Amino acid sequence: MTRLLVVGDSLLDIDLLGRVERICPDAPVPVVDQVAERPRPGGAALAALLAARDGHQVTLLTPLASDEAGGRLRHLLGDTVRLLPLPYQGTTPVKRRIRADGQSLVRIDAGGGGGGVGPLTREAKRALEVAEAVLVSDYGGGLTGLAELRDRVERLAHRVPVVWDPHPRGTTPVPGVRLVTPNSGELSWFAECHAIPPRGDGLARVAVWADGLVAAWRVAAVAVTMAERGALLSYGRGAPVVFPASVVPVGDGCGAGDRFAATTATCLGTGSVTAEAVPAAVAAATGFVLDGGVGALPLPAEPAAGSRRVEPDSWADQPDLDHLLARVRATGGVLVATGGCFDLLHAGHVATLRAARQLGDCLVVCLNSDTSARRLKGPGRPVMPVADRARVLEALECVDAVVVFEEDTPVRVLESIRPDLWVKGGDYAGADLPEAEVLSRWGGQPVVLPYVPGRSTTALVRELTRTGAGRRGPG
Repeated sequence: MTRLLVVGDSLLDIDLLGRVERICPDAPVPVVDQVAERPRPGGAALAALLAARDGHQVTLLTPLASDEAGGRLRHLLGDTVRLLPLPYQGTTPVKRRIRADGQSLVRIDAGGGGGGVGPLTREAKRALEVAEAVLVSDYGGGLTGLAELRDRVERLAHRVPVVWDPHPRGTTPVPGVRLVTPNSGELSWFAECHAIPPRGDGLARVAVWADGLVAAWRVAAVAVTMAERGALLSYGRGAPVVFPASVVPVGDGCGAGDRFAATTATCLGTGSVTAEAVPAAVAAATGFVLDGGVGALPLPAEPAAGSRRVEPDSWADQPDLDHLLARVRATGGVLVATGGCFDLLHAGHVATLRAARQLGDCLVVCLNSDTSARRLKGPGRPVMPVADRARVLEALECVDAVVVFEEDTPVRVLESIRPDLWVKGGDYAGADLPEAEVLSRWGGQPVVLPYVPGRSTTALVRELTRTGAGRRGPG
């Protein structure tokens, strides 16, 4: 573990995840339906969050506006990252991606203007003094242009590793930085700015530009990230080192650069040399994309409308529902839901849940609350309280999430999660399901699975009651 200080510009990133099944009648553009919003930290805030999730002690020094987007950003970081906000008179930069079936259709940027960054606070100066490693995540917001900050980071680079993740709209790295991490597109931009002529093609040109930037910036090394081709490490002289990606990542590459930069900084902070930190970062960035990228990050979120989740400590490892739904929709997966009281879970329940999960890519169980189950089953039910029932369900490998509802039917929950399939047990075969009408609003399909004979909670409760009475005997 290392004490990492992330310095840079933070953004609020929002993915608007939907489905495209038709083209707009008045223009050749796709119509995105059933849009779900998923916010997350971006820029320096994402890099800080990724490093903190690796188990490091992370402080984020960033300008933060007192607006709604800034408040959402604070909430998303929670207690995972120690936040040191600097006064900022502008608005929080917000980047919205509209995505469908795992592809981005358009990005809409807003905010980020209207004022400068305030001076370093006493807490910020102290954080710079005690850091064991520094990552400067420059997104062109103006922070890295502060003369006092640049002077302190330059002095700091003489005693701790500093990684600088640059941006074309930002400022040049300060001299003495251990590693600068542009991607191949940024490399071309910086090479042109410093009048470094292109020579050769492919890796040869990348190597020439990287060597030239090591000299122009007066830094120790430059690591150029090249997406699925891995990374090229230049020390400004001699043959560069190329670290290929072990597998070719296919998926959303958003955030992979932040994953790369955060990993190099923490590796250098724990004593690795640059030639060790860069391949570790290539592996981390590749794994990040393969695991679903930013769409797979668990983040705090509000409960789905119309539902009440059991408190997080009521059972182990409750997944974040909004994150789960966003990830499934972003990859074009099939969302399956089922519901019930699941009181005294038995083999029939397990068989139905396993079969339901096999129909799609994730299974959400809509669970009757205690009061809802009592209205449905009568006095004396449920036998098990809702927290215990939820804990048992969540322990099943086939169940991805549990949502508790208070009403007599899960209609309001279904309106929130909008499953593709709604599964009921075989005792509903041929019956009109009360959920069918609401499912039709987004094209959801109710299905019935075969009934497992001889399995009934009611019969089990009756047998347990009879057996218990027989054991007690006469008065």
